[in-house]
Amino acid sequence: MQKSMMNRRRALPQLAVRALLVVALSALASAASAHHGDAGRYNDETVTLKGTVVQVTMVNPHALITFDVTEGGKTTRWTAELGGPQQLIKQFGWTPTTVKPGMGLTFIGRVVKSGDPYMNLTERSQITITDSGKEIYRTQNFGQAPGAR
Repeated sequence: MQKSMMNRRRALPQLAVRALLVVALSALASAASAHHGDAGRYNDETVTLKGTVVQVTMVNPHALITFDVTEGGKTTRWTAELGGPQQLIKQFGWTPTTVKPGMGLTFIGRVVKSGDPYMNLTERSQITITDSGKEIYRTQNFGQAPGAR
């Protein structure tokens, strides 16, 4: 009886370590897929939206621009997801005044299939200042067909 009890006591820590390892690996796997799990989330074709900036949020891993689009007398609040703030600063020369509330911008990008007012600007996308036509953001693959690299 005592040997059986000792074997159980040894097995318990091993079982706990295995369970902890499974939980840790599961957490890592879900974290890795959560950020880049966009396959099939967005329409392949790009759309063009003209809107007025409401807010710019420069956070990692993706900066966000909230903007209002008015069509047919109805205003819809949209969110556009871009690359991270460091990319915008280094690659496009953005400063705190590049995009600010009240600006009119034209966005070309992909929208979510769900129909929610959410746009992805991390690939095949462009932003221009509506009044001047000045380009302030363009991904490397802008203008390419879906799936082209």
